[in-house]
Amino acid sequence: MPATHHSSAPPASHTKATKKTDQASRPNETAEATETPPARPAEAATARTTTPAVTAPATTVGRIPVLDVHPVVQQGRRPAKAVTGETFEVSATVFREGHDAVAANVVLRDPRGRPGPWTPMRELAPGTDRWGADVTPDAPGPWTYTVEAWSDPLGTWRHHATIKIPAGQDTELVLEDGARLYERAAAGVPARSAERTLLRAAARALRDESRPPAARLAAALTPEVDAVLARHPLRELVTASAPMPLLVERERALYGAWYEFFPRSEGTPETPHGTFRTAARRLPAIAAMGFDVVYLPPIHPIGTTHRKGRNNTLNATPDDVGVPWAIGSPEGGHDAVHPALGTLEDFTWFVEEAARHGLEIALDFALQCSPDHPWVDKHPEWFHHRPDGSIAYAENPPKKYQDIYPVAFDADLDGITAETVRILRHWMSHGVRIFRVDNPHTKPVLFWERVIAEINRTDPDVLFLAEAFTRPAMMRTLAQIGFQQSYTYFTWRTTKQELTEYLTELAGESASYMRPNLFANTPDILHASLQDGGRAAFALRAVLAATLSPTWGIYSGYELAENTPLRPGSEEYLDSEKYQLKARDWDTPDTLAPLITRLNEIRRDNPALHRLRNLHFHHADQEAVIVYSKRSGSNTVLVVVNLDPHHTQEATISLDMPQLGLDWHESVPVRDQLTGETYHWGRANYVRLEPGTRPAHVLTVLRPSNPQIGGSPTR
Repeated sequence: MPATHHSSAPPASHTKATKKTDQASRPNETAEATETPPARPAEAATARTTTPAVTAPATTVGRIPVLDVHPVVQQGRRPAKAVTGETFEVSATVFREGHDAVAANVVLRDPRGRPGPWTPMRELAPGTDRWGADVTPDAPGPWTYTVEAWSDPLGTWRHHATIKIPAGQDTELVLEDGARLYERAAAGVPARSAERTLLRAAARALRDESRPPAARLAAALTPEVDAVLARHPLRELVTASAPMPLLVERERALYGAWYEFFPRSEGTPETPHGTFRTAARRLPAIAAMGFDVVYLPPIHPIGTTHRKGRNNTLNATPDDVGVPWAIGSPEGGHDAVHPALGTLEDFTWFVEEAARHGLEIALDFALQCSPDHPWVDKHPEWFHHRPDGSIAYAENPPKKYQDIYPVAFDADLDGITAETVRILRHWMSHGVRIFRVDNPHTKPVLFWERVIAEINRTDPDVLFLAEAFTRPAMMRTLAQIGFQQSYTYFTWRTTKQELTEYLTELAGESASYMRPNLFANTPDILHASLQDGGRAAFALRAVLAATLSPTWGIYSGYELAENTPLRPGSEEYLDSEKYQLKARDWDTPDTLAPLITRLNEIRRDNPALHRLRNLHFHHADQEAVIVYSKRSGSNTVLVVVNLDPHHTQEATISLDMPQLGLDWHESVPVRDQLTGETYHWGRANYVRLEPGTRPAHVLTVLRPSNPQIGGSPTR
């Protein structure tokens, strides 16, 4: 809800980064001999002054400089993030003096400190000294990654040999030098292996004076020899970066489809106020639409003092149900269930029933109180008192929340932290493993850092979603200090330029710590584009949210295209469910449920849509048409959306073919997963998208031999 309605230690210095490598495990490596230059000698005995000896500064870069390792969060004080099986790029600036060859690799260490197979890095663009490699952690927990740079004597020799041998310069010396390097490389390969035999044969060939020099050189440069050296390189002056922290979490932290609904609106004609038992009847339909998470607004007792009436009026009638975010009454506070919803046992049954349908429950955690909350009497110091002795209610001028008391954290930060952890663990004991945190940006960052760290210390599978529509610095910091997911500005990004710039940011550097949850609407946010664009706008925004981010969500009523505002220019709903019960006809023939269902099916069937960092935008010659793709292994998804809900748009799109895993000249079949139609696309393609009937293409790239394409219409 807007406003209030609703350490690890730093890594070691690079001074100690350079290290000797275990010669037993990597015999074909030579580490640098020293880490720090020796101190200069003291002044001669004849000096007239008593100036102390001068010591040279410790090295800060290592023998082979390894700089600007990415991803890095808060200079390495906080871990970068990934989920199990997620591939991401580690990069660094690596170079050395002179012209000798240099190379680099990444070493991942799992939560038990065991190094995995090191991954060779490549220079990302020639001449930039920027190196990178893709790595994939395969288990949850705290990992580290380290970049190792090293001198590549065989690479240097190969470069020189391919120049000198054809020119007849120092031929025998060059060949002998190469033979000795190959022998050293062979010593680092497992004994009695075919690979060692191959490298020794290359060394003998280089010394075989019965053959022409060019043939001797060619025998050492075969693809088979190259493959062995790629697996067992000869490494000298190995220099490692400081280990960087990496937190790997379960996949739901990155991927999932969320559905928000109010159980109290799921009543019966005889008993309009719903209960957990009656609300459970809605779960099969939610699961059938392909959602993974059911998000519930607060389920706690609601205060009566200053209770709000329908449409946020100040004079509530006895029939008004109040705002769920006005938490607390004589029946209890944050650890209690609203009596009208049922009992704590009913809630536990509801969580289990959701799990039976493959759904997780996300519970709203709103750290604020109604004037009737037990804390008001038990802990008066937890609230801000005005000069007249009254407690200040929440405000976000011009909005006022007379039924809400915000918490004053600094009066007893330790006590509030302990109580918060207790409450969260209470709900965890009843099956909740996801919390949507209301307005975390109005509470101290330090508080959340402590709370999330304490919960995840024993329960690393518990996830926290930050509902913080606020300044970028606060949103980023909340993600960095522990929140697994974040709400975003997606709702307010509607043009191609806005979407391209914002999603490029989300899928770029910030993806190493901030995971976006693209909610298309919320009980607080009915964007003007939905009000003006009607059902077609709801359709296109669903396509965008479901395919741009691995996690997306809707608030119930979205599938019915509910779009009547409280007043012109307002983002509030008329007859908002925040203030009243809302009965809906889920069987209306014009529902968007079939489209939403299909989108979630497509998401589940295509691994590329489970990831964020693989997003790439392509060119379309119309501003109302946006084109982007995602690729994971052999799975490539290409999305084209008409951003205009009122008019048909025609455009020519130009594809960045290598981003699709294709050559520039290739032409391949693509299957529209929304319609089943198949087209043949190349670098340039014509599209015609009609709002309401065909708002988008969601295409998968097929190969001609793929049996899926048989019998499909083409054009």
